[in-house]
Amino acid sequence: MARQLDEQIAGRFPVGQRLRVLDVGMGQGTQALRLARAGHQVTGVEQEPAMIAAAREALAAEPEGIRERVRLVQGDGRDTGVHFLPGSFDVVLCHGVLMYVEEPDALLAGLARMLAPGGLLSLLVRNADALAMRPGLSGDWAGALAAFDSVSYRNRLGLDVRADRLATLTAALAGIGAPLHSWYGVRVFTDTAADGAALPGDVETLLAAEERAGRTDPYRSVAALLHLCGVRG
Repeated sequence: MARQLDEQIAGRFPVGQRLRVLDVGMGQGTQALRLARAGHQVTGVEQEPAMIAAAREALAAEPEGIRERVRLVQGDGRDTGVHFLPGSFDVVLCHGVLMYVEEPDALLAGLARMLAPGGLLSLLVRNADALAMRPGLSGDWAGALAAFDSVSYRNRLGLDVRADRLATLTAALAGIGAPLHSWYGVRVFTDTAADGAALPGDVETLLAAEERAGRTDPYRSVAALLHLCGVRG
């Protein structure tokens, strides 16, 4: 996904431009720190105290120049309008968040308002059109049958959450003034790998295969996750 995001940034902004990035639901700050290391000014928003603490610890280990480019805010992603002015950011990330939001429309509209004209909105969501793949490939036939008619699932943390359909999000993005520009699949071949599984020796080949599948039909349509990129008009 990082490669996909970099491709979108490179295709939309001049080389060397230092972007204003908002990462909503940043978790432990993986993408925020990666983009700060690339020279961008990053604001991370995270609600969970444990994740904020992890992000602060990771940030403390970075050189001063990178630490100065990162601001961490503890808060709910639905309250961006409380913390920031509209149009304050060139890039807004919301990765792995929508599945925890029962009604995501207000959140999406708020994220779009944070974008400057021409700004990039990057979403990572669970693919509701492929919910039957994981149970089916694992031999859980009853679970696969049930998944065809549902947008709900239990994640690997044991939480009951929701997935999104590409068509639904495409319409939602158009409605908030940040129409879909590009989309990719994420975890096409590796979704059933066990948590904590050792990386294979040919990990670069694995990544190349995943990256190719993530931009190629019909493979990307059955990916566990979808990476959608909208552009503010």
